Amino acid sequence: MRIIYNFLIYIIIILSPLIVIYRILKKKENPKRFLEKFSLNKKNRKTGKLIWFHCSSVGELLSIIPLLKEFEKIKSIKQILVTTSTLSSSKIFGKFKFKKTSHQFYPLDNIHIVSNFLNHWNPSSVFFVESEIWPTMISELNKRKIKIVLINARMSENSFKRWFSIRYFGKNILEKFDYIFPQNKETFLYFKKLGMKKIKFLGNLKFISSNNDKLNRINKKYFKNKIILCSASTHHNEEEIFANLHIKFKKKIPNLLTIIIPRHIERTNEITQMLDKKKLTFSRHSENKKNYEKYDVYVVDSYGESKSFYEISNVVFLGGSLVSKGGQNPLEALRFGCNILHGNYTFNFKDVYKMLEKEKLSLRVKNNKDLEKKALDLLNNKSNNLNKIKKLKKIGDLILKKNLNELRRII
Repeated sequence: MRIIYNFLIYIIIILSPLIVIYRILKKKENPKRFLEKFSLNKKNRKTGKLIWFHCSSVGELLSIIPLLKEFEKIKSIKQILVTTSTLSSSKIFGKFKFKKTSHQFYPLDNIHIVSNFLNHWNPSSVFFVESEIWPTMISELNKRKIKIVLINARMSENSFKRWFSIRYFGKNILEKFDYIFPQNKETFLYFKKLGMKKIKFLGNLKFISSNNDKLNRINKKYFKNKIILCSASTHHNEEEIFANLHIKFKKKIPNLLTIIIPRHIERTNEITQMLDKKKLTFSRHSENKKNYEKYDVYVVDSYGESKSFYEISNVVFLGGSLVSKGGQNPLEALRFGCNILHGNYTFNFKDVYKMLEKEKLSLRVKNNKDLEKKALDLLNNKSNNLNKIKKLKKIGDLILKKNLNELRRII
C-alpha cells in the first residue's frame, strides 16, 4: 500500500508543471508562492521553540485562530508556523495580525520534499487539524521523535469505511500520533474501532468564537433600510432557488435584499448570468458600489467576507445542504444571532446541526416549499436573538478551555 502511495506522489510531482500552470490559470494557485509546496522559497525560521499547525482550508484555519492567539502569549514559544493547502485559506490568514505566527503552503508528501521542509522548520510539536493525515510526513515526524497531535479530528462514516478497508496500513500511520482529540463522539468511536487508544473527546473547535476579527468590515449604513436574506456557501442550483424566492418575496417585502455568497467565487459569472435572465438587478461586491437601494441581489465575489454579511442579515441559509454536498458550518452566522436555515444534506457537520436543532438554534427545511414558508416567517419575525449568541459563547468558552489545557500540557 505504501509503495502504491509513494508511486502516485511521484506521478504528481512529474506532472506538477502542468498541474501548476492549470491551477494558476484557474486562479487556484499563487504564481509567486507555488514553490513553497515543493519546500522551496521558504520563509525565515527564528531561533527557539517553534510549534506547527496544519489545516487544509478556510474552515479548519478559522477554527484554530483562538488557539493561535492564546499560544502567541506563551513566552517560551518563539514562532508559530501555520500551513494550509488552498489559495483561499492563505488569503484569509493574511487578514489576521499575528506577531509570532507565519504562513506557508503545505509541502507535497514526498520524502525528499518533506525532509527538506522539516530540516528547515524543525518544530517541537505538530498539530494536524481535522482529517489532515499525510503518511510520509507523519512517518518522518515520528522518526525524528517530534510530537504529533491530531486536533479537532473528524471522520465521517465513509472515511471510516475507507480506513477500515486498509486498517493494517492505516493503523500503522494512526498509531504514530501521540494524541488524537476527536471533535465529536461519532469520530471518537470510529478511532476506537480502528484500534486507537490515545484519544480524548474535547469538543468541536468550531464552536469557539474568534472574537469577530475585523475582516473587511462593510459599511452598514448602505444596507440599513433593507431586510436581508443571505444564502451563504451556495452550490450550483441553490442560487437559482433563492433568485426565485426573491421574486416571490419582493411582492410582500419591497425592501428585501438577497445576498448570495457562492462557495466557489469562480462561479460568479454563471450566477450573474442566471440573475440577468430572471431580470433581477444585481451588484457584485468587487464593484464597490454604494447605492444598494436599487438592487435585488448582491453577489459577494471575494473570499473571507461572510462574517461581515452575517452581521447585517436577518436570515441566513447555509448552502451545500439543498444539494448533496454535506452542508457548511453554521456557527459563524449563529454568533451574530442570525436565524439559521439549512436543508437535509448536512452530513459534513452532522453533530453540529444535531445540537443546534436540539437547542432550537436552527431550522431544517425539507424541500423548496418548506424553505419558502420558513424563510418568509423568519423574515417577518423581529425577535431578539441575543440568547442564541450567549448560549453559543458559553459552549465555545468551555471547549476552548478544555483544548488549551490539553495542548499546553503537550507543548
